[in-house]
Amino acid sequence: MRTPLTAVAGLLAGAVLALAPQASALPPALSAPVAAESRTASAETRAAADPAYKILVFSKTAGYRHSSIDDGVAALQGLGAANNFTVDATENAQSFTAGNLAQYKAVVFLSTTGDVLDAGQQTAFEQYVKAGGGYVGIHAAADTEYDWPFYEGLAGALFHSHPAIQSATVKVEDRAHDATAHLGTTWQRTDEWYNYRTNPRTTARVLAALDESSYSGGNMAGDHPIAWCKDYQGGRAFYTGGGHTDESYTDPAFRRHLLGGVRWAAGMTDADCRPETGYTALFDGSSTAGWKQAGPGGFTLADGTLTSQGGLGMLWHSAKEITGDYSLKLDWRAAGDDNSGVFLGFPASDDPWSAVNNGYEIQIDATDAADRTTGAVYGFRSADIAARDAALNPPGEWNTYELRVTGERLEIFLNGRKINDFTNTDPARSLRQGHIGLQNHGDGDDVAFRNIRIKQGGGQQPGPVPGAVKGVNGKCLDVDNSATADGTKIQLWTCNGTGAQSWTVAGDGTMKALGKCLDVSGGGSADGTKVQLWTCNGTGAQKWAPQADGTVRNPQSGKCLDASGGVWNDGTAVHLWTCHTGANQKWTLP
Repeated sequence: MRTPLTAVAGLLAGAVLALAPQASALPPALSAPVAAESRTASAETRAAADPAYKILVFSKTAGYRHSSIDDGVAALQGLGAANNFTVDATENAQSFTAGNLAQYKAVVFLSTTGDVLDAGQQTAFEQYVKAGGGYVGIHAAADTEYDWPFYEGLAGALFHSHPAIQSATVKVEDRAHDATAHLGTTWQRTDEWYNYRTNPRTTARVLAALDESSYSGGNMAGDHPIAWCKDYQGGRAFYTGGGHTDESYTDPAFRRHLLGGVRWAAGMTDADCRPETGYTALFDGSSTAGWKQAGPGGFTLADGTLTSQGGLGMLWHSAKEITGDYSLKLDWRAAGDDNSGVFLGFPASDDPWSAVNNGYEIQIDATDAADRTTGAVYGFRSADIAARDAALNPPGEWNTYELRVTGERLEIFLNGRKINDFTNTDPARSLRQGHIGLQNHGDGDDVAFRNIRIKQGGGQQPGPVPGAVKGVNGKCLDVDNSATADGTKIQLWTCNGTGAQSWTVAGDGTMKALGKCLDVSGGGSADGTKVQLWTCNGTGAQKWAPQADGTVRNPQSGKCLDASGGVWNDGTAVHLWTCHTGANQKWTLP
């Protein structure tokens, strides 16, 4: 759905990053945030290459009505005209039927208030989201449907109170998401700043938060998210607390913020929207202290961003050797046909080839050979190319890597989606001991990095990561027609990245998609027993145990998850069968 990334073929396996000698001595002014307004007027049309799509803007109110609603509708229509999407605006809740919602990539709740949908309309919207639909909540969307638990989870948090309209400092926490990438590290603006009943940080990726010391009336104990995103039950949910004032909708920075939220919710761009806590900055954008140059070339430092130039060299984090399990996250952007990479597990050295010969490179270069393209462990293991392509943003847009090391296992996530799984077996190398480096590949390779952070002791987030379950012939485990009724068929289907193929393999042994569980019909044990989708109930019929041989066993029956028959095409049903470790019983889990 997104414009494909084209990048030049890699020239060398281990091109290492170099920070130009002058970069670490750049004056502070060069690393100061660029004013958002100076970057956003033209940015509103940057996304015009998106394929045409439609969104529904819903602004029904059953409580307080904001005077800015009309301005918001006009702003979204203007953004749509400039960026290839059509806006249907309505206050008629009868628009919430399965058939009507199916035509929209995202539904925007624009300062809705109170109970705006009846039970049938709620069900239609839930099914829409679970089938992969997008949600955008603006301002009073958090003051809506207090008695509908699904909606509270979708919105992320509900309204508690607000002080008077006033200026406040917004701290931009994530500058990789399309809704915030155009902003500096802080954003000064005037609005009506909501307090929320709960803090969404544990369930959503916080994109921006309020500095409660910069205004009066904040009551969230200093941790005050104001914009966030999350994957939710198969769909995508974005919320921003801004948008009370009429003036918000003529502000270029806020309009670009809305555009990014719409694009992400509609699936036109990707981002890592998993919750994130516990990370420590290795590069926070203000200084390269603790980093050291090896080899020629370098980086410029401006607007909190390191941008490669020349090479072949490496900028490496000399201040600390990383040991044990850890999760490294960083944001990166390629300008076009560019090459770079991230090195792990190499010894301290001012020779950039030390990282090549003793560590591992996670490549950035989308068109090289399979084992040396974006997401590959260079020269050792290709990424899952289909998963990589589905998650990868095109040139000019930001991407996020998570490189998760557990023992000698390296899992690579691109924009929150797992794309590679590699285990080091070379006794001369170690993923869990060594330094981290960034690569500048050479003249003409323009790759930028931001927000490099690490979490010692393991993964990016508590809990399992949703993703595809892949079986025989590279097909994905799929919920037939994205339906959510109990008894829905589970089948093989060509992988497509929809919510019907997004499975969460939980620690309690369940496998969930679309808010329901993978289930053995009737708790049976006979060969050929149907495997289906069913309301989660904690029984043994819904427990699954991955085995070292690649099979997935239902312990209660002692049988395996099996793709039926001997020819495995789209629509092939899965069922229970005596374990035999054949290709149709081998599964790759997220």
